[in-house]
Amino acid sequence: MNKTYTAQQSVQIRAPAAKVWQALIRPELVKQYLFGTEMTADWRVGGAITYRGQWEGKPYLDKGAVKVFEPERLLVTTYFSSLSGSEDRPENYCTVTYRLAESDGRTTLTIIQDNNPTQEAADHSAANWAVVLEALKILVER
Repeated sequence: MNKTYTAQQSVQIRAPAAKVWQALIRPELVKQYLFGTEMTADWRVGGAITYRGQWEGKPYLDKGAVKVFEPERLLVTTYFSSLSGSEDRPENYCTVTYRLAESDGRTTLTIIQDNNPTQEAADHSAANWAVVLEALKILVER
């Protein structure tokens, strides 16, 4: 049996869940906090998502699909990185879960990425998510 590893990060944002949700699904906002990534998505269960850009001078085209779409509450997607060095096969996709919980005009956004192949990969993902969440927080709180 293969063991997989999970990365998790959370941030509290001084904004309602509706505003945080928009930052997750609107490509022009995603580009501002996700390393300049061009995202396209069909926001329905089964819909495709792509992320295109350059990382350290290398072009990438990452992809996945929408598994759960509950506006302002829960988004679950699959994710495959073209830079991972793995084959593009279902068992090599991660699941990325975005949970939003609003209270008193603030939203806690938690991101969980599972099916990382090693603890090192999970730690790397967690570190990247920390940077992304801080940039998203700054953007949304502006």
